[in-house]
Amino acid sequence: MTTRTLVILRHAKAANPEGVADVDRPLTSRGHADATAAGAWLSHRGYAPDLVICSPARRTRETWHGVALALATAPKVRYEDEAYSASASALLDLITSVGDKSTTVLLIGHNPALSQLSTLLDPERSDPEGLRTAGAAVHTWDGSWVECGPRAAPLTTVHTARA
Repeated sequence: MTTRTLVILRHAKAANPEGVADVDRPLTSRGHADATAAGAWLSHRGYAPDLVICSPARRTRETWHGVALALATAPKVRYEDEAYSASASALLDLITSVGDKSTTVLLIGHNPALSQLSTLLDPERSDPEGLRTAGAAVHTWDGSWVECGPRAAPLTTVHTARA
């Protein structure tokens, strides 16, 4: 049986400039530094993904680019419109559709759906406060991606990257 790892990563700190659409909000300087720190943490902990599912919003793409700087290899990246405004159950649908060739998936998106997904996967261990910016929740289980579901993917670690 194969161990699967899902890393749920909330985008890093974003600016909120006047007149800029939500989808186009960029990261702040701190956000860029925190995204790079998140990538270093993932790499050092052995959580390098072979697939990234990322919201197409600017702040999530910029977070991914910062994370990618710390990785030794480039994974496949899927920018999914559903990851921008999806519910936790819609995000779970994205995860369960991942092919079994992938063992570690990095999901980069937005709250509240990301925190709700983490809670759905492991209600007993999830943080009631939710993920902070540049915060990661790592869930692991033995089995296939289709088996990832409510209470089926224990939370193994959490981390908030701060540069």
